Amino acid sequence: MFSISTYSGVSILPHQLTFQREIDKLKNKFMVLGSMVEDRLQKTSLAMQNRDPELLQDIVSSDWEIDEMEIEVEEECLKILALHQPVASDLRLLIAIIKINNELERIADNAVNIAQRVQTITKESAHNFSLDYQPMFGKVLAMFKLGLDSLVTENANLARRIFIEDEEVNQLRNLAYKHVVHELNKEPGHAKCLVNLYLLARHLERIGDRIKNIAEEVIYLVEGKIVRGGQD
Repeated sequence: MFSISTYSGVSILPHQLTFQREIDKLKNKFMVLGSMVEDRLQKTSLAMQNRDPELLQDIVSSDWEIDEMEIEVEEECLKILALHQPVASDLRLLIAIIKINNELERIADNAVNIAQRVQTITKESAHNFSLDYQPMFGKVLAMFKLGLDSLVTENANLARRIFIEDEEVNQLRNLAYKHVVHELNKEPGHAKCLVNLYLLARHLERIGDRIKNIAEEVIYLVEGKIVRGGQD
């Protein structure tokens, strides 16, 4: 399990105890990062819906917090690798955390991109056409929670469910594309706004792709099997 270990009643060598404590510290910090990114996604979903200028700016301005935490997690991983030279499942765990850590930071970047895109749409267009992205965002949020749950419980079957969810996100992106193209044919004078509106779907799709990458790393962690593109 990904949960914090206990040591009472267990005979363990000092260097093993130090290693386990450092791993537990890393896991705690990593899960804090996961919670930060989930919170950022929820705020972005809300801001996308109500176009609250203060919330949108807060999402953009606070991106450095996740960037710094991502660096801290990577540094902890590299320190453990250098000092303890872990093997087998411990090595897989560190490799998975390094890769997922990077995916989390990029998911947060996509949330910032969405916030900036909504700011542009709000400021520069009087066009009334809009798309309801809440079903798509709801699907992405569910995928993200599923990804974290599969990691915490080290459940490869749970991770594999993400591949199915990602296909549904792709279908919603395709639907958004059709709606925007149809509106472009009717209102070519609002092309800039409509393109930005469609790009919101592309950012959400990219978040889904990042979560799928997380699922692949969970499967690698649990089974030692490299999976790409949801194929195994």
